[in-house]
Amino acid sequence: MRERYAMWSYAAGASAARAGDEMSGPALLLVGLAVTGSASAASSVLAGITVSAALGGPFFGVLLDRSARPGRLLAGALAAYALALVVILVGLGHVPVAVAVLVAAGAGLLGPALSGGWTSQLPRVVSPARLPRANALDAMTFNLASLVGPALAGVVAGLFGASAAVVVSVALICLALPAARTLPAIPEGVRTAPPTSVVADLAAGFRGIVRNRLLARATTVSVISCMGQGILLACSPLLGERAFGAAGHGVVLLSGIAASALAANAVLSRHPRLLRPDTIIWCSTVVLAIALLLAAADRPALLVVAMPLAGLGEGPQLAALFAVRHREAPEQLRGRIFTTGASLKITGFGLGAGIAGPIATWSLPGALLIAAGIQVLAALSFAWWSRGRRGDGTNTNTNSNTHEDTHENKSTKLSNEDPEATCAQST
Repeated sequence: MRERYAMWSYAAGASAARAGDEMSGPALLLVGLAVTGSASAASSVLAGITVSAALGGPFFGVLLDRSARPGRLLAGALAAYALALVVILVGLGHVPVAVAVLVAAGAGLLGPALSGGWTSQLPRVVSPARLPRANALDAMTFNLASLVGPALAGVVAGLFGASAAVVVSVALICLALPAARTLPAIPEGVRTAPPTSVVADLAAGFRGIVRNRLLARATTVSVISCMGQGILLACSPLLGERAFGAAGHGVVLLSGIAASALAANAVLSRHPRLLRPDTIIWCSTVVLAIALLLAAADRPALLVVAMPLAGLGEGPQLAALFAVRHREAPEQLRGRIFTTGASLKITGFGLGAGIAGPIATWSLPGALLIAAGIQVLAALSFAWWSRGRRGDGTNTNTNSNTHEDTHENKSTKLSNEDPEATCAQST
Protein backbone atom coordinates (compact mmCIF):
# COMPACT_ATOMS: atom_id res chain seq x y z
CA MET A 1 0.00 0.00 0.00
CA ARG A 2 2.85 2.38 0.85
CA GLU A 3 4.52 1.65 -2.48
CA ARG A 4 1.28 2.27 -4.36
CA TYR A 5 0.85 5.60 -2.58
CA ALA A 6 4.43 6.55 -3.46
CA MET A 7 3.80 5.75 -7.12
CA TRP A 8 0.62 7.79 -7.29
CA SER A 9 2.35 10.66 -5.50
CA TYR A 10 5.15 10.44 -8.07
CA ALA A 11 2.67 10.34 -10.97
CA ALA A 12 0.64 13.26 -9.62
CA GLY A 13 3.73 15.39 -9.11
CA ALA A 14 5.22 14.49 -12.48
CA SER A 15 1.91 15.19 -14.23
CA ALA A 16 1.53 18.61 -12.59
CA ALA A 17 5.13 19.64 -13.25
CA ARG A 18 5.08 18.43 -16.85
CA ALA A 19 1.68 19.98 -17.57
CA GLY A 20 2.97 23.29 -16.22
CA ASP A 21 6.09 22.95 -18.33
CA GLU A 22 4.12 22.09 -21.48
CA MET A 23 1.80 25.01 -20.78
CA SER A 24 4.59 27.50 -20.16
CA GLY A 25 5.99 27.38 -23.71
CA PRO A 26 2.75 28.24 -25.56
CA ALA A 27 1.85 30.70 -22.77
CA LEU A 28 5.16 32.54 -23.19
CA LEU A 29 4.65 32.61 -26.95
CA LEU A 30 1.19 34.12 -26.54
CA VAL A 31 2.22 36.68 -23.93
CA GLY A 32 5.28 37.59 -26.00
CA LEU A 33 3.11 38.20 -29.07
CA ALA A 34 0.58 40.18 -27.04
CA VAL A 35 3.15 42.42 -25.35
CA THR A 36 5.72 42.93 -28.11
CA GLY A 37 3.63 42.28 -31.22
CA SER A 38 6.63 40.47 -32.72
CA ALA A 39 6.75 36.77 -33.55
CA SER A 40 10.54 36.96 -33.59
CA ALA A 41 10.69 38.39 -30.05
CA ALA A 42 8.19 35.85 -28.75
CA SER A 43 10.09 32.91 -30.22
CA SER A 44 13.35 34.29 -28.83
CA VAL A 45 12.00 34.06 -25.27
CA LEU A 46 10.88 30.49 -25.89
CA ALA A 47 14.26 29.66 -27.40
CA GLY A 48 16.03 31.13 -24.37
CA ILE A 49 14.18 28.91 -21.91
CA THR A 50 14.91 25.78 -23.94
CA VAL A 51 18.30 26.12 -25.60
CA SER A 52 20.26 26.60 -22.34
CA ALA A 53 19.17 23.17 -21.13
CA ALA A 54 22.24 21.69 -22.83
CA LEU A 55 24.36 23.17 -20.04
CA GLY A 56 22.00 22.57 -17.16
CA GLY A 57 21.07 18.96 -17.83
CA PRO A 58 24.49 17.30 -17.44
CA PHE A 59 25.33 19.25 -14.26
CA PHE A 60 21.92 18.55 -12.79
CA GLY A 61 22.37 14.85 -13.55
CA VAL A 62 25.68 14.85 -11.66
CA LEU A 63 24.00 16.48 -8.65
CA LEU A 64 21.19 13.92 -8.75
CA ASP A 65 23.60 11.01 -8.79
CA ARG A 66 25.61 12.53 -5.94
CA SER A 67 22.69 13.65 -3.78
CA ALA A 68 21.41 11.56 -0.88
CA ARG A 69 17.99 13.25 -1.24
CA PRO A 70 17.43 13.97 -4.95
CA GLY A 71 13.80 14.87 -4.27
CA ARG A 72 14.80 18.00 -2.41
CA LEU A 73 17.05 18.94 -5.30
CA LEU A 74 14.17 18.49 -7.74
CA ALA A 75 11.87 20.58 -5.56
CA GLY A 76 14.38 23.42 -5.46
CA ALA A 77 14.78 23.31 -9.23
CA LEU A 78 11.01 23.41 -9.75
CA ALA A 79 10.64 26.40 -7.42
CA ALA A 80 13.40 28.32 -9.19
CA TYR A 81 11.90 27.52 -12.59
CA ALA A 82 8.49 28.80 -11.50
CA LEU A 83 10.03 31.97 -10.09
CA ALA A 84 11.82 32.64 -13.39
CA LEU A 85 8.51 32.39 -15.28
CA VAL A 86 7.05 35.04 -12.97
CA VAL A 87 10.04 37.32 -13.53
CA ILE A 88 9.69 36.97 -17.32
CA LEU A 89 5.97 37.72 -17.15
CA VAL A 90 6.49 40.84 -15.04
CA GLY A 91 9.45 42.02 -17.07
CA LEU A 92 8.05 41.71 -20.62
CA GLY A 93 7.08 45.14 -21.85
CA HIS A 94 9.04 46.89 -19.10
CA VAL A 95 12.58 45.70 -19.81
CA PRO A 96 14.35 45.00 -23.13
CA VAL A 97 13.51 41.68 -24.72
CA ALA A 98 17.16 40.67 -24.38
CA VAL A 99 16.82 40.81 -20.57
CA ALA A 100 13.76 38.53 -20.68
CA VAL A 101 15.69 36.12 -22.90
CA LEU A 102 18.56 36.05 -20.37
CA VAL A 103 16.17 35.25 -17.52
CA ALA A 104 14.59 32.57 -19.69
CA ALA A 105 18.02 31.11 -20.39
CA GLY A 106 18.67 30.91 -16.64
CA ALA A 107 15.41 29.07 -16.13
CA GLY A 108 16.24 26.74 -18.99
CA LEU A 109 19.22 25.43 -17.05
CA LEU A 110 16.68 23.76 -14.76
CA GLY A 111 14.41 22.48 -17.53
CA PRO A 112 15.70 18.88 -17.47
CA ALA A 113 14.51 18.58 -13.87
CA LEU A 114 10.93 18.50 -15.13
CA SER A 115 11.59 15.67 -17.57
CA GLY A 116 14.65 13.46 -17.20
CA GLY A 117 15.11 14.34 -13.54
CA TRP A 118 11.77 12.80 -12.58
CA THR A 119 12.06 9.75 -14.83
CA SER A 120 15.54 8.85 -13.60
CA GLN A 121 14.13 8.42 -10.06
CA LEU A 122 11.33 6.04 -11.02
CA PRO A 123 13.22 2.75 -10.27
CA ARG A 124 13.64 3.97 -6.68
CA VAL A 125 9.92 4.64 -6.20
CA VAL A 126 8.63 1.13 -6.97
CA SER A 127 9.91 -2.40 -6.66
CA PRO A 128 11.29 -4.22 -9.72
CA ALA A 129 8.09 -6.26 -9.96
CA ARG A 130 6.00 -3.09 -10.38
CA LEU A 131 8.47 -1.18 -12.53
CA PRO A 132 7.01 -2.18 -15.94
CA ARG A 133 3.57 -0.83 -15.04
CA ALA A 134 5.15 2.24 -13.47
CA ASN A 135 7.16 2.89 -16.63
CA ALA A 136 3.97 2.86 -18.69
CA LEU A 137 2.28 5.26 -16.29
CA ASP A 138 5.28 7.60 -16.35
CA ALA A 139 5.26 7.76 -20.14
CA MET A 140 1.55 8.55 -20.07
CA THR A 141 2.21 11.61 -17.88
CA PHE A 142 4.23 13.12 -20.74
CA ASN A 143 1.42 12.48 -23.21
CA LEU A 144 -1.24 13.82 -20.86
CA ALA A 145 0.85 16.91 -20.11
CA SER A 146 1.30 17.53 -23.84
CA LEU A 147 -2.46 17.18 -24.26
CA VAL A 148 -3.54 19.35 -21.33
CA GLY A 149 -0.78 21.99 -21.32
CA PRO A 150 -1.18 23.64 -24.74
CA ALA A 151 -4.99 23.37 -24.66
CA LEU A 152 -5.13 24.94 -21.21
CA ALA A 153 -2.81 27.72 -22.35
CA GLY A 154 -5.09 28.50 -25.28
CA VAL A 155 -8.30 28.36 -23.23
CA VAL A 156 -6.97 30.43 -20.33
CA ALA A 157 -5.41 32.98 -22.68
CA GLY A 158 -8.66 33.27 -24.60
CA LEU A 159 -10.77 33.77 -21.46
CA PHE A 160 -8.48 35.75 -19.18
CA GLY A 161 -5.54 36.88 -21.30
CA ALA A 162 -2.08 35.53 -22.12
CA SER A 163 -0.62 36.61 -18.77
CA ALA A 164 -3.10 34.42 -16.91
CA ALA A 165 -1.88 31.41 -18.89
CA VAL A 166 1.64 31.94 -17.53
CA VAL A 167 0.28 32.28 -13.98
CA VAL A 168 -1.59 28.97 -14.25
CA SER A 169 1.52 27.22 -15.56
CA VAL A 170 3.46 28.52 -12.54
CA ALA A 171 0.73 27.23 -10.21
CA LEU A 172 0.87 23.75 -11.75
CA ILE A 173 4.63 23.56 -11.32
CA CYS A 174 4.32 24.63 -7.68
CA LEU A 175 1.73 21.89 -7.07
CA ALA A 176 4.46 19.35 -7.83
CA LEU A 177 6.76 20.55 -5.03
CA PRO A 178 5.42 18.29 -2.23
CA ALA A 179 5.67 15.16 -4.40
CA ALA A 180 9.22 16.04 -5.43
CA ARG A 181 10.37 16.49 -1.82
CA THR A 182 9.09 13.05 -0.82
CA LEU A 183 10.95 11.08 -3.51
CA PRO A 184 13.08 8.28 -1.99
CA ALA A 185 16.73 8.66 -1.13
CA ILE A 186 19.44 7.14 -3.32
CA PRO A 187 21.12 4.05 -1.80
CA GLU A 188 24.64 4.74 -0.58
CA GLY A 189 26.20 2.15 -2.88
CA VAL A 190 24.67 3.68 -6.00
CA ARG A 191 25.51 7.32 -5.30
CA THR A 192 28.71 8.63 -6.86
CA ALA A 193 31.56 8.72 -4.34
CA PRO A 194 32.27 12.27 -3.06
CA PRO A 195 36.02 12.21 -3.97
CA THR A 196 35.09 11.99 -7.67
CA SER A 197 35.44 15.37 -9.38
CA VAL A 198 32.48 17.04 -11.07
CA VAL A 199 34.40 17.11 -14.35
CA ALA A 200 35.00 13.36 -14.14
CA ASP A 201 31.32 12.76 -13.42
CA LEU A 202 30.28 14.93 -16.36
CA ALA A 203 32.68 13.09 -18.66
CA ALA A 204 31.37 9.73 -17.46
CA GLY A 205 27.81 10.76 -18.28
CA PHE A 206 28.68 11.83 -21.81
CA ARG A 207 30.78 8.71 -22.34
CA GLY A 208 27.83 6.63 -21.24
CA ILE A 209 25.89 8.00 -24.22
CA VAL A 210 28.61 8.33 -26.85
CA ARG A 211 30.25 4.93 -26.33
CA ASN A 212 26.97 3.07 -26.54
CA ARG A 213 26.11 3.08 -30.25
CA LEU A 214 22.42 2.32 -29.75
CA LEU A 215 22.02 5.01 -27.12
CA ALA A 216 24.00 7.52 -29.18
CA ARG A 217 21.90 6.75 -32.26
CA ALA A 218 18.60 7.22 -30.44
CA THR A 219 19.84 10.43 -28.83
CA THR A 220 21.05 11.92 -32.12
CA VAL A 221 17.82 11.16 -33.96
CA SER A 222 15.63 12.53 -31.18
CA VAL A 223 17.62 15.76 -30.84
CA ILE A 224 17.49 16.51 -34.57
CA SER A 225 13.82 15.59 -34.72
CA CYS A 226 13.09 17.92 -31.80
CA MET A 227 14.46 20.84 -33.84
CA GLY A 228 11.68 20.28 -36.35
CA GLN A 229 9.13 19.90 -33.56
CA GLY A 230 10.30 23.21 -32.10
CA ILE A 231 9.64 24.94 -35.41
CA LEU A 232 6.12 23.50 -35.50
CA LEU A 233 5.31 24.70 -31.98
CA ALA A 234 6.69 28.20 -32.62
CA CYS A 235 4.62 28.41 -35.80
CA SER A 236 1.41 27.19 -34.16
CA PRO A 237 0.04 30.64 -33.15
CA LEU A 238 0.64 31.93 -36.68
CA LEU A 239 -0.97 28.80 -38.13
CA GLY A 240 -4.02 29.36 -35.95
CA GLU A 241 -4.22 33.02 -36.89
CA ARG A 242 -3.92 32.34 -40.62
CA ALA A 243 -6.19 29.28 -40.79
CA PHE A 244 -8.79 30.04 -38.11
CA GLY A 245 -8.48 33.75 -37.36
CA ALA A 246 -6.98 33.59 -33.84
CA ALA A 247 -3.52 32.76 -32.52
CA GLY A 248 -5.02 30.88 -29.56
CA HIS A 249 -6.65 28.40 -31.93
CA GLY A 250 -3.22 27.42 -33.18
CA VAL A 251 -2.12 26.57 -29.65
CA VAL A 252 -5.22 24.41 -29.17
CA LEU A 253 -4.24 22.55 -32.36
CA LEU A 254 -1.20 21.28 -30.46
CA SER A 255 -3.56 19.27 -28.29
CA GLY A 256 -4.46 17.28 -31.40
CA ILE A 257 -0.83 16.20 -31.56
CA ALA A 258 -0.87 15.12 -27.92
CA ALA A 259 -4.18 13.25 -28.23
CA SER A 260 -3.02 11.16 -31.17
CA ALA A 261 0.34 10.57 -29.44
CA LEU A 262 -1.49 9.21 -26.41
CA ALA A 263 -3.64 6.95 -28.58
CA ALA A 264 -0.64 5.65 -30.52
CA ASN A 265 1.24 4.77 -27.34
CA ALA A 266 -1.82 3.00 -25.96
CA VAL A 267 -1.93 0.81 -29.07
CA LEU A 268 1.80 0.07 -28.90
CA SER A 269 1.51 -0.88 -25.22
CA ARG A 270 -0.93 -3.63 -26.22
CA HIS A 271 1.28 -4.82 -29.09
CA PRO A 272 4.84 -4.41 -27.77
CA ARG A 273 6.37 -6.74 -30.37
CA LEU A 274 4.84 -4.93 -33.33
CA LEU A 275 8.02 -2.87 -33.85
CA ARG A 276 11.31 -2.60 -31.99
CA PRO A 277 11.95 0.73 -30.20
CA ASP A 278 14.96 1.35 -32.46
CA THR A 279 12.77 0.91 -35.55
CA ILE A 280 10.05 3.16 -34.17
CA ILE A 281 12.55 5.97 -33.63
CA TRP A 282 13.46 6.31 -37.31
CA CYS A 283 9.95 5.57 -38.62
CA SER A 284 8.59 8.39 -36.46
CA THR A 285 10.75 10.96 -38.28
CA VAL A 286 9.24 9.93 -41.63
CA VAL A 287 5.72 10.34 -40.23
CA LEU A 288 6.63 13.77 -38.86
CA ALA A 289 8.08 14.85 -42.20
CA ILE A 290 4.83 13.94 -43.98
CA ALA A 291 2.77 15.79 -41.36
CA LEU A 292 4.87 18.94 -41.74
CA LEU A 293 4.53 18.82 -45.51
CA LEU A 294 0.75 18.71 -45.12
CA ALA A 295 0.82 21.64 -42.69
CA ALA A 296 2.91 23.64 -45.17
CA ALA A 297 0.15 23.31 -47.80
CA ASP A 298 -1.55 26.31 -46.13
CA ARG A 299 -5.03 24.78 -46.16
CA PRO A 300 -7.14 24.48 -42.97
CA ALA A 301 -8.42 20.98 -43.82
CA LEU A 302 -4.90 19.63 -44.36
CA LEU A 303 -3.71 21.38 -41.20
CA VAL A 304 -6.37 19.55 -39.15
CA VAL A 305 -5.08 16.28 -40.60
CA ALA A 306 -1.42 17.20 -40.16
CA MET A 307 -1.58 17.81 -36.39
CA PRO A 308 -2.87 14.34 -35.36
CA LEU A 309 -0.50 12.76 -37.88
CA ALA A 310 2.39 14.57 -36.19
CA GLY A 311 1.26 13.04 -32.91
CA LEU A 312 1.49 9.57 -34.43
CA GLY A 313 5.17 10.34 -34.92
CA GLU A 314 5.97 12.25 -31.72
CA GLY A 315 4.28 9.94 -29.20
CA PRO A 316 5.84 6.62 -30.23
CA GLN A 317 9.21 8.33 -30.71
CA LEU A 318 9.23 9.46 -27.07
CA ALA A 319 8.11 6.05 -25.79
CA ALA A 320 10.74 4.29 -27.89
CA LEU A 321 13.45 6.66 -26.69
CA PHE A 322 12.55 5.86 -23.06
CA ALA A 323 12.71 2.16 -23.86
CA VAL A 324 16.21 2.51 -25.30
CA ARG A 325 17.43 4.60 -22.34
CA HIS A 326 16.06 2.21 -19.73
CA ARG A 327 17.54 -0.71 -21.66
CA GLU A 328 21.00 0.79 -22.11
CA ALA A 329 21.67 3.08 -19.12
CA PRO A 330 23.91 1.71 -16.34
CA GLU A 331 22.41 2.23 -12.88
CA GLN A 332 25.29 4.40 -11.62
CA LEU A 333 24.93 6.73 -14.62
CA ARG A 334 21.14 6.75 -14.81
CA GLY A 335 20.61 10.30 -13.58
CA ARG A 336 23.23 11.77 -15.89
CA ILE A 337 22.10 9.85 -18.97
CA PHE A 338 18.46 10.82 -18.51
CA THR A 339 19.07 14.49 -17.74
CA THR A 340 21.78 14.87 -20.38
CA GLY A 341 19.56 13.24 -22.99
CA ALA A 342 16.65 15.44 -21.93
CA SER A 343 18.78 18.58 -22.04
CA LEU A 344 20.02 17.80 -25.54
CA LYS A 345 16.45 17.27 -26.72
CA ILE A 346 15.26 20.51 -25.11
CA THR A 347 18.16 22.36 -26.70
CA GLY A 348 17.34 20.95 -30.12
CA PHE A 349 13.74 22.02 -29.59
CA GLY A 350 14.90 25.49 -28.56
CA LEU A 351 17.10 25.90 -31.61
CA GLY A 352 14.15 25.02 -33.81
CA ALA A 353 11.89 27.47 -32.01
CA GLY A 354 14.58 30.16 -32.21
CA ILE A 355 14.99 30.01 -35.97
CA ALA A 356 11.25 29.61 -36.56
CA GLY A 357 10.31 33.21 -35.75
CA PRO A 358 12.45 35.00 -38.34
CA ILE A 359 11.79 32.35 -41.00
CA ALA A 360 8.03 32.31 -40.36
CA THR A 361 7.95 36.11 -40.63
CA TRP A 362 9.41 35.71 -44.11
CA SER A 363 7.35 32.65 -45.04
CA LEU A 364 5.23 30.44 -42.78
CA PRO A 365 5.05 27.56 -45.32
CA GLY A 366 8.80 27.93 -45.82
CA ALA A 367 9.43 27.42 -42.09
CA LEU A 368 7.32 24.25 -42.11
CA LEU A 369 9.13 22.93 -45.18
CA ILE A 370 12.45 23.44 -43.40
CA ALA A 371 11.05 21.54 -40.40
CA ALA A 372 10.11 18.67 -42.72
CA GLY A 373 13.65 18.66 -44.12
CA ILE A 374 15.04 18.45 -40.58
CA GLN A 375 12.96 15.31 -39.97
CA VAL A 376 14.46 13.78 -43.10
CA LEU A 377 17.91 14.67 -41.75
CA ALA A 378 17.02 12.87 -38.51
CA ALA A 379 16.13 9.73 -40.46
CA LEU A 380 19.43 9.96 -42.35
CA SER A 381 21.33 10.26 -39.06
CA PHE A 382 19.79 6.96 -37.96
CA ALA A 383 21.10 5.36 -41.14
CA TRP A 384 24.55 6.86 -40.50
CA TRP A 385 24.74 5.41 -36.98
CA SER A 386 23.49 2.07 -38.30
CA ARG A 387 26.22 1.70 -40.90
CA GLY A 388 28.67 -1.20 -40.59
CA ARG A 389 28.19 -4.44 -38.72
CA ARG A 390 25.28 -4.64 -36.30
CA GLY A 391 26.16 -4.70 -32.64
CA ASP A 392 29.66 -3.26 -33.07
CA GLY A 393 29.12 -0.58 -30.45
CA THR A 394 30.47 -0.75 -26.94
CA ASN A 395 27.92 -0.69 -24.14
CA THR A 396 29.07 0.71 -20.83
CA ASN A 397 26.34 -1.26 -19.08
CA THR A 398 27.78 -4.66 -18.32
CA ASN A 399 24.33 -6.08 -17.71
CA SER A 400 23.12 -5.62 -21.31
CA ASN A 401 24.24 -6.67 -24.76
CA THR A 402 24.55 -4.09 -27.53
CA HIS A 403 23.37 -6.47 -30.19
CA GLU A 404 19.88 -5.31 -31.22
CA ASP A 405 18.50 -8.78 -31.81
CA THR A 406 19.71 -9.90 -28.40
CA HIS A 407 17.92 -6.96 -26.80
CA GLU A 408 14.75 -7.79 -28.67
CA ASN A 409 14.94 -11.45 -27.69
CA LYS A 410 15.35 -10.47 -24.05
CA SER A 411 12.42 -8.08 -24.29
CA THR A 412 10.24 -10.72 -25.94
CA LYS A 413 11.13 -13.30 -23.30
CA LEU A 414 10.36 -10.83 -20.51
CA SER A 415 7.03 -9.97 -22.08
CA ASN A 416 6.06 -13.63 -22.27
CA GLU A 417 7.03 -14.29 -18.65
CA ASP A 418 5.44 -11.19 -17.09
CA PRO A 419 2.24 -9.63 -18.52
CA GLU A 420 3.14 -6.30 -16.95
CA ALA A 421 6.43 -6.29 -18.83
CA THR A 422 4.59 -5.60 -22.07
CA CYS A 423 3.90 -2.10 -20.79
CA ALA A 424 7.59 -1.43 -20.29
CA GLN A 425 8.37 -2.01 -23.94
CA SER A 426 6.16 0.93 -24.92
CA THR A 427 7.87 3.31 -22.55
